[in-house]
Amino acid sequence: MSEFQVSDFQTVADRVEIEALRGEFTDAAMMRDRIRLASLFLPDGALRMPNIPVAFVGREEIRAGGERLQSQWDFFVQTTHAGTIQLDGDTATGRAYIQELARTRDGRQGLNYAIYHDRYQRTGDGWKFAERVYEVRYLDTTPLAGSAPRAAQAPAGRPADRPE
Repeated sequence: MSEFQVSDFQTVADRVEIEALRGEFTDAAMMRDRIRLASLFLPDGALRMPNIPVAFVGREEIRAGGERLQSQWDFFVQTTHAGTIQLDGDTATGRAYIQELARTRDGRQGLNYAIYHDRYQRTGDGWKFAERVYEVRYLDTTPLAGSAPRAAQAPAGRPADRPE
């Protein structure tokens, strides 16, 4: 196998691993698994959401900050769409495109489209977020027509929501 082919294989593997990392983030947020969500970041990684506005630096702040934010949700649905990835050795940058529906317990609600601007770092445990910056591009606060079922249970094999 030539060096070019090995390099191509590593590029494909890195891209797949980074896409999996982004998917894990969305799944952890949707399942309210704040410990798992925080583990996707470097120990000094940052999650910044200027539109909210909040910034969490370090896994413990990310976990605790996620807990505070998620405790406000009546429901939240985030869909992540493929974006870009630019590899540079053991680091990478990228963007992921987001669509969200949410209603908070105080009645705020809406639909938005946003972008995560990401920096990634390869570690011994795989790719991690060095930084994730959330930028809202469109916000519609028109009352949502639907609602979340109240009797929702955690699917078999999945952890239930952690206590708020």
